Amino acid sequence: MRRSAVGAPSARVAEAPAADRSAAAGAEITSPAPAAAPPADVAPRQTLRTEFPFELPRGYVDDSGTVHREGVMRLSTARDELVPLRDVRVRENPAYLSVVLLGRVITQLGTLPSVHDGIVESMFASDLAFLQDFYRQINAEGHTRAAVECPHCSEPFEVELGGSRLGES
Repeated sequence: MRRSAVGAPSARVAEAPAADRSAAAGAEITSPAPAAAPPADVAPRQTLRTEFPFELPRGYVDDSGTVHREGVMRLSTARDELVPLRDVRVRENPAYLSVVLLGRVITQLGTLPSVHDGIVESMFASDLAFLQDFYRQINAEGHTRAAVECPHCSEPFEVELGGSRLGES
């Protein structure tokens, strides 16, 4: 490995076999050849959607009277489901589990700087029910789309379930 001068950016250089070093000693240094294109049989890299937007049916009203309806919920991790079980409030009242859990997975709500279980606790019951259902949709099924069939023409298509308003299809 070569060392560069102090202050100059360093680069790792792989040592060539002894036979190649002597031949390359007088050769001009060139840049490496461009990388070959990936083989055609390699599938493109898939990404996992981990955050899902939603709109609350009524909205959270903060202390100043501002209504916050649009938010983002992320997928839950095992830790998100285990940590609330140690919470004293959950031990005393198991129904509180969903409040603590939602406080962990809602990453954004309107213009609030952060979301926590105290905010979820202050939501209207209809919004809490909506969020519980939305949580189940994105974490249990893995997506918020459902395959359906048109009742008139029998043509199959997908509908987005997540983030819909209560009472809407």
